[in-house]
Amino acid sequence: MGKLQLQAGATGRSARIRFGAWRSHSWAWGRWAQGRSRLLRGVLLVCVGAIAILVGALPVLAADYNREFLVGQDFSGRDWTDSSFTKANLRESNFSGADLKGVSFFGANLEGADLSGADLRNATLDSVRFARANLRNANLEGAFAFNAKFDGALIDGADFTNVEMRPDVQDMLCEQATGTNPTTGRVTRDTLNCY
Repeated sequence: MGKLQLQAGATGRSARIRFGAWRSHSWAWGRWAQGRSRLLRGVLLVCVGAIAILVGALPVLAADYNREFLVGQDFSGRDWTDSSFTKANLRESNFSGADLKGVSFFGANLEGADLSGADLRNATLDSVRFARANLRNANLEGAFAFNAKFDGALIDGADFTNVEMRPDVQDMLCEQATGTNPTTGRVTRDTLNCY
């Protein structure tokens, strides 16, 4: 009968006491092992999470931040490929050096945002407000920015190759276009087809 051993002549109360002591001991052992297992799993999850944050090794999966209030948030240096920030308020947010390929910023407020060195290839930038935004050395190749507003935006070294935008906005950007994109090697004025 397992670990329960009855001595000859043990009956009634003495047998129950021995069985009860064994049962409470095994229950305590099981609870201790279960708690230790949970603790080890928790420590492991915390360690993996801390490493991922410190190293930045885990890419961010496509996320949906549509209509979110994200003023002043830090999205810099991470992979946001194919994420959606449609009509989000991203004023003063930091996207410097971020991978934003295929991202939708349709109707978003990016006033004063830092997008320096960001990869915005094939992004949807229609109706975005880039007032006073930092687009230095950003790559906007193939982006759709037809109704985007760039009032006071810094565009030194930005690459606007094949960006769809209104002619009046293009003319305004040509007036201030300077520099060469360090990644593509293209001159900003040439990518805007300035004459």
